[in-house]
Amino acid sequence: MGLLYTKFYMDFEEDEWKQISNDPIIFKTIKDGVSIEIEDTSHKSYKLKFKEGGKLHMFRVTGKFRLTWDDEDVI
Repeated sequence: MGLLYTKFYMDFEEDEWKQISNDPIIFKTIKDGVSIEIEDTSHKSYKLKFKEGGKLHMFRVTGKFRLTWDDEDVI
């Protein structure tokens, strides 16, 4: 399972992602090969590419967001 912390809220393209849950917040890709770039709390940048149906979980934690995903969802 992947894990990153970021201080920035992320916007998700409506033609690539669909929010499938509000509590917890979960986004799911609606097409294959969707890329997302994340800057973690230490300002290191990560670029992830998801398969169709891949999910990204977002939890608000004091002053930041915790992002998690299953490794099998990433290309």
